[in-house]
Amino acid sequence: MDNASTLPIVVGIDGSESSLTALHQAKTIAEALNAPLRVVTTWYFPAMFESGYAMDGWSPENDAREILSVALEKVFHGNLPQHLTSAAVEGQPAPVLLDESARARMLVVGSRGHGGFVGLLLGSVSAACAHHAHCPVLIVHGR
Repeated sequence: MDNASTLPIVVGIDGSESSLTALHQAKTIAEALNAPLRVVTTWYFPAMFESGYAMDGWSPENDAREILSVALEKVFHGNLPQHLTSAAVEGQPAPVLLDESARARMLVVGSRGHGGFVGLLLGSVSAACAHHAHCPVLIVHGR
């Protein structure tokens, strides 16, 4: 394997339908290129909980790990590829995925299709990745 083929196809997931579609696409691309696959989801404590008002027993990290586990099961049905790695990483989605893109062959993300005014209000992880990633980006829309 040359250096380019050892870089992973990175896919960001959040449990949405479009992120599961992105995972399917990333799987297909990784298989076709004989490249490793890295599946990443993110978690963080919302600002309102940083001051100690978190609900007892609630863990956004555990929620992220569950989202990751469910997504992997839905796509791979218990047959994880040998060269698959996954991580629940602390941080906001766009900065985490942009950091991951610095060590990726390609970044694959879903798009929920928010556009216009709604997209401006919510911000767009896929748009941030498309504009600032360190590697090629594939934005996948839901089925």
